[in-house]
Amino acid sequence: MLELSRRNLMIGGAGLLGAGLLMSKPDDKSGPRDPYFLRLQAALTEAGIASPTLVIDKARLDANIDTLMGHLPAGMAYRIVAKSLPSLDLIAHVRQRSGSDRLMTFNQPMLTALSKAMPEADQLLGKPLPVVAARNYFASLSSEDAPAAARVQWLIDTPDRLRQYRELAAATGQTLRVNLELDVGLHRGGLEAGDTLKTLLETLRDAPEFNFSGFMGYEPHLAALPEAMGWRDRAKSGAWRRYGEALAQAAQVLGAEAVSGLVRNAAGSPTYRYYQDTEVANEISAGSCLVKPTHFDTPLLEPHQPASFIATPVIKSLAQTRLPGLEFAADGQRAWDPNTSRTVFIYGGNWLAEPVDPPGLSYNKTFGRSSNQEMLTGGHNLAIAPDEFVFLRPHQSEAVFLQFGDIAVYEDGHITQRWPVFEASA
Repeated sequence: MLELSRRNLMIGGAGLLGAGLLMSKPDDKSGPRDPYFLRLQAALTEAGIASPTLVIDKARLDANIDTLMGHLPAGMAYRIVAKSLPSLDLIAHVRQRSGSDRLMTFNQPMLTALSKAMPEADQLLGKPLPVVAARNYFASLSSEDAPAAARVQWLIDTPDRLRQYRELAAATGQTLRVNLELDVGLHRGGLEAGDTLKTLLETLRDAPEFNFSGFMGYEPHLAALPEAMGWRDRAKSGAWRRYGEALAQAAQVLGAEAVSGLVRNAAGSPTYRYYQDTEVANEISAGSCLVKPTHFDTPLLEPHQPASFIATPVIKSLAQTRLPGLEFAADGQRAWDPNTSRTVFIYGGNWLAEPVDPPGLSYNKTFGRSSNQEMLTGGHNLAIAPDEFVFLRPHQSEAVFLQFGDIAVYEDGHITQRWPVFEASA
């Protein structure tokens, strides 16, 4: 009886294991192509585009701008994050539709380009720049462009950096607008209420080389924290408390009237919808949510639509997947995972992006990534021919958008414009 029980137990265990394996067997995710992407493919073909291209759907972009602006409470200003929309024409379009003349800028070449193209815009640095980069900025401006420098807010995070910028102001004869970076919980540097902040505020109050313009408190960590047990809410309350403490200290040093006119910048795409009033911040910054790469597929940004895609031609479309040196394993692999049944090789690749059309395509982990002819595999129903387009969604916009040359603008079924991008820079 004992042996029988053991045998039955082993048979039963094997059965459960087999059932578990069958339940984990992948389903075929391939199927008919999305009509939206077929229309987009037709527009690219009509425009004579035959290389990897970044496409922006203008109607979706406009809807996203309207969604953002419609959420902002009364009195809340909007600052356009230039690094996430790295094209002068794209930024100009967002400015026109949103009515904002406020930009957030992240490096010296971008700062120079925007000062020359949009001298009337107010630019807030999104990260502290080495003082040498600031010096290079002033040197890059012609006498005709120079007035734009007065509309730049330089971000300062330490006493040493403020000292360096004071020396720069004296050397160039410029009066610099200074915005102080606050640490409201991200812990990426910045200032908190206390003796150091008090000293900097006193310097900004007394030094003729400076005009104090306000604060920036960035808190993207909030969206990444779990909601369980109130963790995210506590962090959000903590961020706003830290911001409030800095504002209170500024009022002590500068006076309440001076503080009322300061820029109080906060948020980013992941968190802008948290701000329901202007009690803490009086402007929010955002850019990525307008084009919505995959990293911004969050519940808070659900009202926004994906508006940017990488389109790349198929170079080769193969009826069967065969891996070099592993040809003997192909039948078994296809039997287990039907999504490895067919193969396409695309023009270029190795981008920070995920394939979205045709459905069911994925990178082949065994073959590996390639920047020349990337291998993608799909199921039995994958149907795409050479010269047709595979579409991918970028993970982010700021670096990925710079890899494809001019952006193709899709509107009313056609490619209507090409928008040049910034030169790649840190």
